[in-house]
Order: sequence, then C-alpha cells, then structure tokens
Amino acid sequence: MNTIRYVPFAGRLLIGLPFILFGLGKATTYGATVAMIEAVGLPLPPLSFLGAVTLEIVGGALLIAGYKVRPVAALLAIFSMVTAFYFHNNLADQNNFVHFFKNLMMTGGLLQIAAFGAGAFSLDEHLGNRRASSNRVATAQ
Repeated sequence: MNTIRYVPFAGRLLIGLPFILFGLGKATTYGATVAMIEAVGLPLPPLSFLGAVTLEIVGGALLIAGYKVRPVAALLAIFSMVTAFYFHNNLADQNNFVHFFKNLMMTGGLLQIAAFGAGAFSLDEHLGNRRASSNRVATAQ
C-alpha cells in the first residue's frame, strides 16, 4: 500500500481545521472582533467580519473535504497574508511576532496546495475520476 497517498489529506486537515476553529471563535465574539477590525482601520468592519468568518469556516471545510482546493487555498493564503500584515505587524511584541510568522507558514502550506492540488482522498480527485470514467464510457459508445 502506498502510504504517501494519505499525506495530502493530513496536510489539508491540519491547515483547514484551525481555520474552522478560529472562524467559529470569531463568530461567537462579534463585538470584540468588529472592534479589532475597526482598530486596524479596515473598511466596513461588520462586512469584513462576515467575510472573515465565512471564509474561515467555509474555506476550512472545503479545504478539508478537498473540494475546489486550488482557488480556496489561494483565497486563504491571501487572507492569511492580510491578517499577518494588518493584525500581527508589531514584530517587537513576542505574541505578534509568533502570529505573524505562523501566518506566513500557513501561507506557504496553502500555496503548496494551490500549486499541487488536493491529492488523494479529496472530492476533487473523486469528481475528477468520475468525469474521466464517464468520458471514457461516452467515447467508447
């Protein structure tokens, strides 16, 4: 058995799960999250809140499921970079320093997924195999 097939799923799970958890955390702290968004000067804080929560929860779930991972990973990579530069840019503070570089590391992993796709055990692979199979049947007829 080729155990390397499990690695892309493990990677998607380990990157996607924190997005879901942090998105749910934001969803339960509307006031504090909107205040943080206002404090850094991002436009339309309530709309930014909704976008961040939706992207983190839905994007994390899609990443784990392996559905449309290339665009999802690219969006989450952009989100991670924006978050690093707007919310964790005080590198003199140890906590911000750690979060800034954590976001850069997440961006690196997400860019790998955007470049190489979902891999095995993903809806992208399953749906791709179904399409290929139905195309072979249609061509044979």
